[in-house]
Amino acid sequence: MTKKTKAPMAISDDGLDVLTEREGCKLTAYKDSVGVWTIGVGHTSAAGPPKVVSGMTITEKQAAEILDQDLDQFEDCVNTSIHKPMTQFQFDAFVSICFNIGPSGFAGSTFVKKFNAGDLEGCYEAIGMWDKPPEIVPRRNGERVQFAGGYVPRIKTL
Repeated sequence: MTKKTKAPMAISDDGLDVLTEREGCKLTAYKDSVGVWTIGVGHTSAAGPPKVVSGMTITEKQAAEILDQDLDQFEDCVNTSIHKPMTQFQFDAFVSICFNIGPSGFAGSTFVKKFNAGDLEGCYEAIGMWDKPPEIVPRRNGERVQFAGGYVPRIKTL
């Protein structure tokens, strides 16, 4: 008899749209709010190749390829760190958070411990503990809404 293993989850199309909206897509390297070189959809050198340097430019196709490569590690981290069943909304929110704080920050976080202990309310609250720098707070609030079962897309035009 073989042990059943759960199939790994993947970010949904809606989750990907929201993540891309949160990160934006810039084809020329820039320093983010804490001074880290970034390009494409939130790609930094910490996520792996390519190394982001001043003056670097990429195409939209390259940005999509880099994002796809980056997502693999963040989806893997969520799938291995979370031991309880998740809704798609919860998974998508977790991938967004992991994308932002990195796999080690994610795996060791209070909100992951609370989720794995079955404390959904505590998990929801603990997501808000990741509030530095201050400009990240609206993103965390959006991720908490997403975790709870939905999301609020940005209004693109009035």
